[in-house]
Amino acid sequence: MNIPPTNAFSVESVAFWAPTLPGWEHARAAFRGEAEPAAQPAPRPAPAVLAAAERRRATDTVALALEVADAALRSSGLGAASMPSVFTSAHGDLAVNDYMCRTLATTPQLISPTKFHNSVHNAAAGYWTIGTDCHEASTSLSAFDRSFAAGLLEAATQCEADDRVVLLVASDVESVGALSSVTDSRGLLACAMVLAPSPSARTVATFDWTLVAGPSQPPQARSSAGRSLAGNAMSPAVPFFEALATESGDDIGLPLSASLTLHLHKRRDIASRRE
Repeated sequence: MNIPPTNAFSVESVAFWAPTLPGWEHARAAFRGEAEPAAQPAPRPAPAVLAAAERRRATDTVALALEVADAALRSSGLGAASMPSVFTSAHGDLAVNDYMCRTLATTPQLISPTKFHNSVHNAAAGYWTIGTDCHEASTSLSAFDRSFAAGLLEAATQCEADDRVVLLVASDVESVGALSSVTDSRGLLACAMVLAPSPSARTVATFDWTLVAGPSQPPQARSSAGRSLAGNAMSPAVPFFEALATESGDDIGLPLSASLTLHLHKRRDIASRRE
């Protein structure tokens, strides 16, 4: 499909975390077929941006999101305090929501205030902005199995419209309890990027993007490492990160709805220069 680009963004830094791919360097090598996923799953990360007491109380959703957000910021060389952010998750914290539903149905007077404030969809964004003293705008969104595409579109649009860098963070966790019969998400998966309106010396890749009318099929992971993450609700992000790991240009169509697709083209020039 020959689609003229209408907009562009540059990826200034990348972060990735899954129990068997704990960090972008490991994930990048595995997506290229140069390494295998870890045989022994890594323990849940403990993000340094949180104080020690908060790290102990943090839910999986908060810990994952802040781990990759912090890694992406450190890799970019930029500061968090002056950077707007977009957090996207298909389901938020399913374990906390399961707890809330069970407790409200049985002993509502015992509901935990801490668990309650961790049940909201922007909990991770709240912890991030407080922990980094960031007063910039933060957006938290959900679009079910199109949540990564919706988050990327939001971040790319802000980047283009406001001509400034934007942090994108995407994560999902395991479904538990009665909610598992309604929605299935397995394992832990989180990824983050800093998007910029134009390339710099740090740029990892540059993408042209446009919106295309009509239905499309979501892209499938190409590597065995990528396919191993298919059970997680944020796995639709994997083909995009596989494209970031390669040297060649790529075209990716990320469905936003039954009638709209986010079409991306990875430019070859930046990939070649970075390699």
